Amino acid sequence: MNCPHCLVEFHDERKIDFLGQDSEGKWGIEKYLCPNPNCKKAIYFLIKGDIYHPQHGTGYYLRDNRYEVKQLIRPKGTNRPPVPPEVPKEFAEDYIEACLILAESAKASAALSRRALQHILREKAGVKKSDLANEIQEVLDKNHVPSYIADSVDAIRNIGNFAAHPLKSKSTGEIVPVEAGEADWTLDVIELLYDFYFVQPEKIRLKREALNFKLNDAGKPNMK
Repeated sequence: MNCPHCLVEFHDERKIDFLGQDSEGKWGIEKYLCPNPNCKKAIYFLIKGDIYHPQHGTGYYLRDNRYEVKQLIRPKGTNRPPVPPEVPKEFAEDYIEACLILAESAKASAALSRRALQHILREKAGVKKSDLANEIQEVLDKNHVPSYIADSVDAIRNIGNFAAHPLKSKSTGEIVPVEAGEADWTLDVIELLYDFYFVQPEKIRLKREALNFKLNDAGKPNMK
């Protein structure tokens, strides 16, 4: 897993504290400690499932590793990567909210991320304002994004089952039922678009500036 504090990937032993049982099931706290020497922070998940204590063992375990509930409670936030600094605030706000609410409501997260996606397509891909399904199709027809991005954007319509839930396309911020993995996938696609429309162009601009500085220093003309 990636540490939600420092985002460094690690493999650490899971520990479970049993909280008790109510009418909904057995509850516990799943704990990790980030081994990164620059972090060393605790990570806690609230979990529900078949938590048991072996008769001749120590500690608590989750049978078959099957979670009914798994919710990050420390740190309060998201284990998604942070928004790159190259991304303007107007393109980041809905994405950030979608990440923060993902663990509590996939429906609400997906609604926010669809709206964020539509904003990027309208402002950066230059699509005509329409419903999201048609805007995605226009991006594909223009054929100006790499195939891996095009395929990922197109998959949003299929994973989200837009045909069965037309409000996802016509009213992107509408909170409607979501398919398994839909909210996460839409966030993944937004991250790809961030890299394509904001991060890589800025890296190229900075490299061009550095090269032009060297060319000027050598008395040569700038790159065209």
